[in-house]
Amino acid sequence: MIVTIAKVKFSTIELLKKKIKSSRLKKRIKSSHIYWVIKLFLKRLIGVEIWVKNDIKILCEGQGPAGWNYYKKNIGKNSIIYVFGVGDDISFELDFIAKNQSKIFAFDPTPYSIEWLKSQEVSDNFIFYPWAVSGKDKMISLYPRLDRSGKKSQDMWTIDESQSDGESSIEVFSYTLKTILKKLKHKKIDILKLDIEGAEYSTIDSMISNRIYPNQILVEFHHRFTSIGKQRTINCIDRLRLLGYQIFSVSQTGREFSFIRKVD
Repeated sequence: MIVTIAKVKFSTIELLKKKIKSSRLKKRIKSSHIYWVIKLFLKRLIGVEIWVKNDIKILCEGQGPAGWNYYKKNIGKNSIIYVFGVGDDISFELDFIAKNQSKIFAFDPTPYSIEWLKSQEVSDNFIFYPWAVSGKDKMISLYPRLDRSGKKSQDMWTIDESQSDGESSIEVFSYTLKTILKKLKHKKIDILKLDIEGAEYSTIDSMISNRIYPNQILVEFHHRFTSIGKQRTINCIDRLRLLGYQIFSVSQTGREFSFIRKVD
């Protein structure tokens, strides 16, 4: 009996060791640049992601291939930086402030993010408003996104009901960029960062209609949402290019884009 129990324990330990090794190997593979290059190529090949390349090659600051990047020249303490979508990660923003001494105006209307920020130590240059942004000044419904396992997200909320279970939502008031600029008495935006789970399209449309042209736009496109689709992202990119914007960075996932209008 003792021998049998010992064998069971040994086999369980060996199984756990294999799982740990497998997990470590998985992490090592996912941390390699070539893994993401191949993955993005295959996603483009089967039509999940769009085929696009940089329009201009310039030296970037930020998170490198893994995420958000910006052009540092002429960015300083007097620059106006707008960040929409905080979630529970402000590492990019805090690093940006440390390197540039700029003020960042961050916006997120979701209860989780508002509470999470209260527990964080942030720079005085990180200024937060619990506001939503969209293409119109109006009340909107936001839905908690579902992850792959069907679990509701705490920090990711979307205007797209199809990405939720449709059972819960919050009502928040959203403003256009034009209204926010007026409320904060700003004349320009040097960098606009959008991670707003599908609301980026109406926000950019409104921005263009109101002739608001941030010099840099960092945006995560959500064409993977079935209700949006790739064509809407392609159309948005085409509109920005017609206005003189050039792509200078695309993340390894093919979703985060960096545009610039004027390179000095």
